[in-house]
Amino acid sequence: MPWLSLTLEVERAAAEAFSDALLEAGAQSVSIEASCLCAILEPEDDVKALVAAAAQASGVKMPRFTTATLDDQDWVRASQAQFAPTVVGARLWVGPTWHEPPAGRCAVRIDPGLAFGTGTHPTTRLVLAWLERTLKGGERVLDYGCGSGILAIAAAKLGATQVDAVDVDPQALETTRANALVNNVRLNAALPETLPAAAYDIVVANILAQPLIVLAPLLAERAGRIALSGILEDQADEVRAAYEPRLRMRVDAIDERWALLVGERK
Repeated sequence: MPWLSLTLEVERAAAEAFSDALLEAGAQSVSIEASCLCAILEPEDDVKALVAAAAQASGVKMPRFTTATLDDQDWVRASQAQFAPTVVGARLWVGPTWHEPPAGRCAVRIDPGLAFGTGTHPTTRLVLAWLERTLKGGERVLDYGCGSGILAIAAAKLGATQVDAVDVDPQALETTRANALVNNVRLNAALPETLPAAAYDIVVANILAQPLIVLAPLLAERAGRIALSGILEDQADEVRAAYEPRLRMRVDAIDERWALLVGERK
């Protein structure tokens, strides 16, 4: 099946936000190359509508773009070139299935696909590094907005005994379940409305700033400790304020202008 290759001219300062917005709008993958964004789309996608939706969501002026047809073999090569393995801390390795992990590390195998999260984006790296430092084994973990399931799977690999993964997108839940099988871990992937009314030792959410603010009452109520990502550095104070009535919050790390907010129950 042929795919569409989309190339857009976007200012470097806006590239990360526009990349996230393209993925949310339906792009299969996105990479940043020099002053351009390169994305892979399904052949039936309405390219102009998808780019317009991403522009509106990221607050960026509608960019100029070009498209080209990409056959299956080229798509595989393009995907594999984008997604190199990532080593996280002392214990964790994240990479696609065509790479072999080093001995002695917890290996999380995630191939590029229809849901966001392969370990290469700064927002995902931030949470993975925090989980690697924080999890000691035996914890109950909630991954809210699970995407590909990468954070939930990493938590299970690092010793969490119960992992719930939640997303509003049924495709993301299917991807999470499939990735859990590939990684030989057990987790519960479900829609938000089916989530049990229970507290968790750890809650992680890698979404975007405004949804995190809206979700603050729900997530803060359930969390013993929390890690929030998908937040630009200049948005951190607003997100922190939404969670501080219940949790002690702080900026834990910054990666390419993206902030990781962490907190614990007061």
